[in-house]
Amino acid sequence: MLSQDRPVSSNPATQIASTVELVKSYARQETLGHLKGVGRWVGYGIVGSVALSIGIVLLVVGLLRLLQDVGADTFYGVWSIVPYLIALAVCALVVALALSRVQATDVHRASRR
Repeated sequence: MLSQDRPVSSNPATQIASTVELVKSYARQETLGHLKGVGRWVGYGIVGSVALSIGIVLLVVGLLRLLQDVGADTFYGVWSIVPYLIALAVCALVVALALSRVQATDVHRASRR
């Protein structure tokens, strides 16, 4: 049975136009809501990552200055590179921790909201 709310037309141009309109409305319905959810998730992620990056850089520079100040008698001459290596190791640990927390399922979960 045909639907009562849509007029039946035998004109192929009208049928093609209605099919195109139906596909457009379906695409809008299925994509815009999901994209808004993912966009919000990405926006919060960018703001959070910028704030964390600034904080981590300040903490690592503070650690480096502390090691250079406290270890001035220990790290002199050739050993003056050790505070930099320690700061680099701390940065590598932070990156490893951040990468271990990234999960692909978070994107799928955010798009359903």
